[in-house]
Amino acid sequence: MHHFDHALRLGLYEKAMPPALEWQEKILSAKELGFDFIEISIDESDEKLQRLDWSDSEIYRLRRLCEQHSLPLHSMCLSAHRRFPFGSQDPAIRAQAAIIMDKAINLAYKLGIRCIQLAGYDVYYEPQSDDTHRHFIDGMKAAAKMAERAGIMLGVEIMDTPYLNSLSKFEVLKKQIPSPYFMAYPDVGNITGWNYDICTELQLSANHIVQIHLKDTRKVTADCSGQFRDLVIGEGEVNFASIFHTLAKIGYNGPLVLEMWAKDEEWASKLKTAKGRLVEHARQAGLAIA
Repeated sequence: MHHFDHALRLGLYEKAMPPALEWQEKILSAKELGFDFIEISIDESDEKLQRLDWSDSEIYRLRRLCEQHSLPLHSMCLSAHRRFPFGSQDPAIRAQAAIIMDKAINLAYKLGIRCIQLAGYDVYYEPQSDDTHRHFIDGMKAAAKMAERAGIMLGVEIMDTPYLNSLSKFEVLKKQIPSPYFMAYPDVGNITGWNYDICTELQLSANHIVQIHLKDTRKVTADCSGQFRDLVIGEGEVNFASIFHTLAKIGYNGPLVLEMWAKDEEWASKLKTAKGRLVEHARQAGLAIA
């Protein structure tokens, strides 16, 4: 970890690197590109869900690899709940959501991960109702209790769907889950894409933001459903200059994560370009990115 006065730590989303890479190659790639940590992905695919059942020897082998290269796994993007949501009408699925949460906290604890990003969906593949919302709240309360026990921060992602697509909506949710371990993990791309004023939003939740996803998007308009993924930073409509000015204004000092997806052979050079743009925006706002 670099000890600049106020250099913000910038991590890399695991899926910004090709899935075929071994962990050692991912760690070395992220390090070579100048990132401070990797955010591990536990998504809804069977292959990623299997990570929740790693043996201790598998877990500690990965942790030692991180130690060896001084590049930690600081956070986890737990999007598995999209397939097994806390808000489901099916009690078996809700039970599965709790098991996933429990396993994820256990894995995070052993890997030294400090923050788990939760998906802000009550349900994704089934219709929403007052019941799904109520089940989601109950699930979040239970998740917060599990997290408290482990001392691991939960950050709810501000999403690409209307259910929780603004920090204003998070603030309403937060009133029901006052736990200090239940906080917000905004994605500046999602908030911008849904046409909220990102700078006002960040100021509103300044005391509840534990980590931030930096992603570029195109906005939802009357004749366009928006584009919420697969853009290189700088190619969309997110105003990173004003975002970094706002982060400087609120004194934000938590970690940031660059979120892109490796789609072709050019992934590394695209990441280099994206990171360069972020570093420059930060510098102009009087912030350093490590």
